[in-house]
Amino acid sequence: MPSHYIYLVASVIAEAIGYSALNASAQFTKLWPSLLVIVGLGGSFYFLTLALKYMPLGITYALASGLGVVVVAMAGVLVFGQKLDLAAIVGLAFIIAGIVIINALSDFAVH
Repeated sequence: MPSHYIYLVASVIAEAIGYSALNASAQFTKLWPSLLVIVGLGGSFYFLTLALKYMPLGITYALASGLGVVVVAMAGVLVFGQKLDLAAIVGLAFIIAGIVIINALSDFAVH
């Protein structure tokens, strides 16, 4: 796997950790989850900057934010017991389809 995709995945994982901790921080009233928000989102931005060395901004951000939405939604289901209705599942499927289309067909994506 090319390094820019590794950086992108690391960014998404760090983002998912940060946003999941945001939910657990209870509006920044709990210290450890609050610190995890800062570390997770800071790490996400750091890895995103590394991916930007190889990929254009628009594509990088589209992929990172799209994957982030899907991963955070899955974390909500698995960690916090949240439920997704049919509309949410279809919407997430469209996001995944968009990511696949960008990677498979776009001249702007780095191959």
